Amino acid sequence: KYQVAQEMKYKRPESILLIVYSSESQVLMLRRKEPNDFWQSVTGSLEWDEEPHATVRRELNEETGLTAYDSIVDCKHSNTFDIYDMWRNKYAPGTTQNQEHVFKLYIPTPEKIIIDDREHAEYQWMHRVEAAKIATSHTNRQAIFQWVPTS
Repeated sequence: KYQVAQEMKYKRPESILLIVYSSESQVLMLRRKEPNDFWQSVTGSLEWDEEPHATVRRELNEETGLTAYDSIVDCKHSNTFDIYDMWRNKYAPGTTQNQEHVFKLYIPTPEKIIIDDREHAEYQWMHRVEAAKIATSHTNRQAIFQWVPTS
């Protein structure tokens, strides 16, 4: 019980990355409030009692207001990356890496998004090349090129 209680006060070092894109290869990108130059796709950490499929649904709704759950595709791919120094204090001492599960969601045309303004300052739909250029995370950039088809 003590171990579980100890883990619960830290973020789980496992997350999802969801690439949302349209028929014209337009990718949804979100700009974080802090740091304010950090652009990303839909992302989020798994809760301690959560599976990746549940997390991706929760994060999609929290970060965008979208509920197209049936169309989410598990890319059956994951990345392991070093946690940025600015966020290491949210994880248990000694935790330096995160495992990220990649998903994608195709929607025919870009939709109006309702962002969670506690976390994000703005969103933009942009062509996959431009989205990849502004993506702060290298795994986000790779996922855009790997999973979003060219139009």
